Amino acid sequence: MSFGKLFGHLQNPRSYTPLMLAKALGLDIELVETGKGVFSEEALTVLPHRKIPGFLGADGLKLHEAIAIALYFASQDENEALLGDSKAQYAEIVKWMSFANMELLPNLAKWVRPLLGMDSYNKKVVDQAEKDTNNLIEVVFEPYLAAHTYLVGEKFSLADLFTANLITRGFENVFGTAWKEAHPHTTRWYTLVTNQPIFTDVHGEPKLVEEPIKYTPPKKEAAPKKEAKKKEAAPKAAEEEEEKTAPKPKHPLAALGASKMELDAWKRTYSNEDTRPAALPWFWENYDPSEWSLWKVEYKYNDELTLTFMTANLIGGFFNRLSASTKYLFGCLVVYGENNNNGIIGAFLVRGQDYVPAFDVAPDWESYNFTKLDSSKPEDKAFVEDMWAWDKPVVVDGTPKEIVDGKVFK
Repeated sequence: MSFGKLFGHLQNPRSYTPLMLAKALGLDIELVETGKGVFSEEALTVLPHRKIPGFLGADGLKLHEAIAIALYFASQDENEALLGDSKAQYAEIVKWMSFANMELLPNLAKWVRPLLGMDSYNKKVVDQAEKDTNNLIEVVFEPYLAAHTYLVGEKFSLADLFTANLITRGFENVFGTAWKEAHPHTTRWYTLVTNQPIFTDVHGEPKLVEEPIKYTPPKKEAAPKKEAKKKEAAPKAAEEEEEKTAPKPKHPLAALGASKMELDAWKRTYSNEDTRPAALPWFWENYDPSEWSLWKVEYKYNDELTLTFMTANLIGGFFNRLSASTKYLFGCLVVYGENNNNGIIGAFLVRGQDYVPAFDVAPDWESYNFTKLDSSKPEDKAFVEDMWAWDKPVVVDGTPKEIVDGKVFK
């Protein structure tokens, strides 16, 4: 008898635990490939926010959120063997699952996904994610697992299965031999958990990388041969004629022409070099304040912000709407503070001396305050460097606020 449909895919770490539970408990589940931009009408009835996994039960139950789905599946076992021996252990299981889902996986994803080509690569973001992931392992997992075989109690639980699935990409891609030697307790626990039949029956034998993967820049396409250009001369002339009859609207900043500092060269330097030792010195050496201007950008409605990940999503949406100005802008906006007490601030490089033509392509640009900066002033120069390096707290009304997230517009 069908238990229901799981909406997700096998490259998604959060989709694995329900599949493993279903196989172990004999639940008849249909995996409906969902995500990566593909959402059927049925999937959207469960996942209107387009975030996998989701579950549609044969009885009509609709669930989204990985933890809720995993708990519901595990509860189908009459003995609830994976949910602890007491209410206290059940609470501990939920604690570890929540920590892995909200803290560990997001940081690990920012480290691994760009290296796999799944997200755009930014060296500063990847390096920070590596640092944050290792910090979580070293201050939470290593000391705890030095004294405990499993995450909860003295036996394997849902907390182990769920957390192991979320950390698997690390062991498969970036936790090399040296990393494993430096984190023996986490490695011992992971090896133990991922050799359980409930794991291997679906995922197969665990794969432990020896040498961590490195970022490989995409190869540039070879320039077309001259002969090909000659053959294409006639079609090109026709295309040019079409362009003359239907001219494309130009960005207002295009009238400024080319600048001495190539913006793309700066973006490549920022993405591929260490920020303070290499990228920032390159910028100041090439920056010409007669051609470019620097701006402090602050969100006007910080008192309306709630969860920090939602604040980061707000920045992402703003950046998407700025895409028409990609050739004339570079900058970072960071999220500082904590849930229900956070804000947005950052620094932008703008072609020309007026910020409006660059930003008014985004309908929500007026939700931000813009203050022109003077790079000859040490405090303004330091502000730009801090916003682009993300390695110092933001000072708000004299109080340091830690940077918890951020995005780069490039």
